[in-house]
Amino acid sequence: MQDRGNLRQATGASADSFPDELMQSIRAFQDSRVILTGIELDVFTAIGAGATALDVARSRSTDVRGTEMLLNALVALGLLEKTGAAFRNSQAAAQFLAGDSPRCARTALLHTVHLWDRWSTLTECVRTGTAVLQDEIKDRGEAWTEAFIAAMDRNARERAPAVVRAVGAEGVRTMLDVGGGSAAYSISFAEAAPGLEAVVLDLPGVVPIAQGHVERAGLDGRVRIRAGDLRTDPLGRQDYELVLVSAICHMLGPAENRDLIARSFSALKPGGRIAIQDFILEPDKTSPRQAAMFSLNMLVGTEAGASYSVDEYTGWLEGAGFHKVARISLPGPADLMVGEKPASP
Repeated sequence: MQDRGNLRQATGASADSFPDELMQSIRAFQDSRVILTGIELDVFTAIGAGATALDVARSRSTDVRGTEMLLNALVALGLLEKTGAAFRNSQAAAQFLAGDSPRCARTALLHTVHLWDRWSTLTECVRTGTAVLQDEIKDRGEAWTEAFIAAMDRNARERAPAVVRAVGAEGVRTMLDVGGGSAAYSISFAEAAPGLEAVVLDLPGVVPIAQGHVERAGLDGRVRIRAGDLRTDPLGRQDYELVLVSAICHMLGPAENRDLIARSFSALKPGGRIAIQDFILEPDKTSPRQAAMFSLNMLVGTEAGASYSVDEYTGWLEGAGFHKVARISLPGPADLMVGEKPASP
């Protein structure tokens, strides 16, 4: 077998040639943009059991030439197959991207489509240290909210069983789910503990979406949805045995997180627990990779949000009065930080 140096000589490439792997990373946005445009235009649903570029263009009100070029690129990426002039969905596209599939994830993936404009401002965000497209989540419109909650729900339903096992639902009768979105975690906790009642706090625009999920789960008597702003509204006064803060802290700045954790402490009964699920960085903030990358997602999308380190979470929790603070590793990119409110003397 030739070593890399000999291979370079055999192919005519010098040791100073620009690395192919680096160039692939630099151009990776092109593959992503092709797929995102396919999702945005919903071409996978239009193709259905098979269609030509003309068929797709007519159904999506797009240009035939541009549509054919897009479909050809999707074939090159392995998401479509082509026979003659006819295109068909690959197995993955038919299962996850076509609207007639029960496992279609298009609504959730539209959240990634919406991230495109924000990530294109990264250079200016690094210059300024904050998002340059400044708008509050509550002001981003119904379509954005629906896609965002769908994306969060898809992730939460996959992770909820592991979170429930790690936190434990035994003995928990009252729970507050801060910024609980679709209520997926509250539903999972309620299913695990028949005596548990949960309150999901989220913005008014999220309430009807969450209520629909709760009703479909048959838990509308045990999981209540409360409209409110987690940044400013009181959370309660010794009302809960568990406060769950999942995928929230990364949206807030350090001062806001200290305040939220302090209000969570007040909302807990003595002996109650807080569980924070989020991307948690190592002390030097360079790993895990996905947590470090997600911090940039918060730079382009929020005023002061970021991924935070285990040391930062520990400091905030202990500063609020929690003890027995610990990190619990979970499968996937996010972990838990937990703490307990001291019992009354």
